[in-house]
Amino acid sequence: MTFGSQLAWDDTVLPFQLDRSDIRGRVARLDGVLEQVLKQHAYPPQIEALVAEAALLTALIGQAMKLRWKLSLQVRGKGPARLIATDYYGPTEDGQPARIRAYASFDKDRLDPEAAPFSQIGEGYLAVLIDQGEGNVPYSGITPIAGGSLSSCAETYFAQSEQLPTRFAVSFGRSQTPGEAAHWRAGGVMLQHMPKVGMSVAATEGSGEGGLLTHTDILAGEEGENWIRANALLDTVEEMELIGPTVHPTDLLVRLFHEEDPRVFDAQPVRFGCSCSADKVRNSLSIYSAKDIAYMTTAEGTVTADCQFCGAHYVLDPKTVGFEATKTPDAE
Repeated sequence: MTFGSQLAWDDTVLPFQLDRSDIRGRVARLDGVLEQVLKQHAYPPQIEALVAEAALLTALIGQAMKLRWKLSLQVRGKGPARLIATDYYGPTEDGQPARIRAYASFDKDRLDPEAAPFSQIGEGYLAVLIDQGEGNVPYSGITPIAGGSLSSCAETYFAQSEQLPTRFAVSFGRSQTPGEAAHWRAGGVMLQHMPKVGMSVAATEGSGEGGLLTHTDILAGEEGENWIRANALLDTVEEMELIGPTVHPTDLLVRLFHEEDPRVFDAQPVRFGCSCSADKVRNSLSIYSAKDIAYMTTAEGTVTADCQFCGAHYVLDPKTVGFEATKTPDAE
């Protein structure tokens, strides 16, 4: 892909509603955020693609998070791609940007350069975790890896765990401005039927892989017809409309859904951001004894740790870590 530099609507998520169909949705464009996520590591192309798709899904789903809430997606598999992990931090205040971070763990020697990125996961599951803050029990749900893409897995999660018909149309890949280095860019649309009291699954058996529920199995009657119609319109979206520079998100919504009475809300800016800190490293090491800490201490007499999300490198005094610490961090 070749097109111009970053635009005003890049790194934003635009929420909208289709009033005629009782459907809500979001349009996301990631550019600089995705580049910052991926430049922290020298991932192979297949892993980069998985991280890009996961980060895009996280932005689309996470936009509904309340202030200071945290959404995490974790993809765990038995294939070469062992883990894809993303975090979405809701804004700390109204008007502030949300933050996204992501990383992957993989077995380089087992990667198949001829296979599609999704097939590198193998058997496994997608987990969705929501942290609502101190004093609240975190929510978690899982769904099997199935359907041919991470987007399909996310659709299955919402159908199985939430009974909410949900669709994703996504595109991602490397783009290049003439004279500049190639970088990753992603865009997508999410549709979701608004929940109603007493809404139940219409199908007796899921039509998805292994009998899993899909977004088409849940609604019936007029609601089902509205959902099918909106999805047929979404199916007409083109790759360059999702990630190209010439179509503004609001213009895209009008082009796709003008008969559904689309209504847009304020866009949510998204930035790359990590929550790591020296204090959190110490907290993670607080379960270890002085003997354990001594084993972790380097020849230089320090305890070191690296953040897998942002690459930050921490060098700590071993006397300040572990449950037998003899020195406060302020004394370093």
